[in-house]
Amino acid sequence: MSVITAVEDKHLRKDLAPFDIGDTVKVHVIIREGDKERVQIFRGDVIAKRGGGTKATFTVRKVSFGVGVERVFPLHSKMIKTIEVVRKAKVRRAKLYYLRERKGKAARLKERKG
Repeated sequence: MSVITAVEDKHLRKDLAPFDIGDTVKVHVIIREGDKERVQIFRGDVIAKRGGGTKATFTVRKVSFGVGVERVFPLHSKMIKTIEVVRKAKVRRAKLYYLRERKGKAARLKERKG
């Protein structure tokens, strides 16, 4: 084990719920406004996961007032309080970028049974 991986292992978060691509998640993000902190929930579908170790990120997409919004979160960030899995979806792709062109019912993902 190299020195870099030994240092990075201390910063990995093990308290977050496991999730996959296609899952609908609620990401509880800590927002700082001046000297106050509050928790804001970003709910959407996970369309991508990438990287490993402390550099791992995941992308969540939602449609807000008819406009698609995507946000990339560092997986091991201290700004993420929790990640709740709302529902699991059955997908056959590692990246769901095709959802960007879909609208309405065509953008839905089939729910995984079990």
